[in-house]
Amino acid sequence: MRNLIFFMHTSLDGFVAGLNGEMDWIKVDEEMFDFVATMTDQADAALYGRVTYEMMQSYWPTAGEQPNATKHDKEHSNWYNNVSKVVLSKTMQETGLHNTKVIGGQLSDNINKLKQQDGKNILIFGSPGASQSLLNEGLIDEFWLFVNPIILGQGMPLFKDITGTIKLKLAESKPFACGVIALHYEKS
Repeated sequence: MRNLIFFMHTSLDGFVAGLNGEMDWIKVDEEMFDFVATMTDQADAALYGRVTYEMMQSYWPTAGEQPNATKHDKEHSNWYNNVSKVVLSKTMQETGLHNTKVIGGQLSDNINKLKQQDGKNILIFGSPGASQSLLNEGLIDEFWLFVNPIILGQGMPLFKDITGTIKLKLAESKPFACGVIALHYEKS
């Protein structure tokens, strides 16, 4: 069975974006990019909410082809272009999308079918709204939270409108030189 693994940057006070969606406070460096590449090597599917998918789709398909593309841009662009993508959306249509499936309803049934298929892990990057729906259905198996050394005071909360308690156990933690610490939790 494939695991659904949630990746998200957060502020120390639990926000994933500023009030206007700002994410310019997120710290990333080559060490983190290399670390995330070890995770994408273990995944053959990416799951997004519609907004995050549209943001990714506007950048990653051609990011590796740009004259100033970094090693990370080339590697992640290649992964993105080859990975199966799943988008949670009630408004988006599959027509004309490459290697992308849209799930608009029956969330639990559809995600459990994906998890039952042969393959590697399924990664969900960001997508706070979609992630909350997945959490409420008990579909996320692991969490990687990248806690950034900043207190925003307000913004879009990491977890909002979660129904019920979700018990987790810390599997590992990893500090990065840029001040971010990655916390890896599994459902207990």
